[in-house]
Amino acid sequence: MIEKSTPAPITHAAEADLIGPDKSLLIVDDDTAFLRRLARAMEARGFAVEIAESVAEGIAKAKTRPPKHAVIDLRLGDGSGLDVIEAIRGRRDDTRMIVLTGYGNIATAVNAVKLGALDYLAKPADADDILAALIQRPGERVEPPENPMSADRVRWEHIQRVYEMCERNVSETARRLNMHRRTLQRILAKRAPK
Repeated sequence: MIEKSTPAPITHAAEADLIGPDKSLLIVDDDTAFLRRLARAMEARGFAVEIAESVAEGIAKAKTRPPKHAVIDLRLGDGSGLDVIEAIRGRRDDTRMIVLTGYGNIATAVNAVKLGALDYLAKPADADDILAALIQRPGERVEPPENPMSADRVRWEHIQRVYEMCERNVSETARRLNMHRRTLQRILAKRAPK
């Protein structure tokens, strides 16, 4: 029998070395409980964390002290996290940004990557996934997910992407997808499949 060797777990001290000398991290999310949990977890991993609960607060903090690392939720109560990404990019071009997105925001997350974010992660993402994405080096490949999306979920995400591209216009989305409007409305009213 061949024994599988498991890689040694990365310690918090090793994580701090991978982060680099500038450990500043801005986390922007309007889910207060998630924001505070993530801030504590990232501090434990060696980051100097600042938090913001709105687009306005995120932009203000980005302008005063542009961070080396950022984790930004795309949908915030007062607008889009894309505005925070642009504010950070306007002040600092070496910031490593990760975008958090709920279901149905994949198209917007792709736009965030085009604006300069490294990657996007579906919520709820845990601190280890976020850390791995933040310290990923150019050319490195992210491990494929253990539980990839089902075919139903991929279809649902595609419909959501077209819906976002059509600026949430149901009639136009139905036309582009060659789908009856009422069928599309029923799909949009349901929760995302697993």
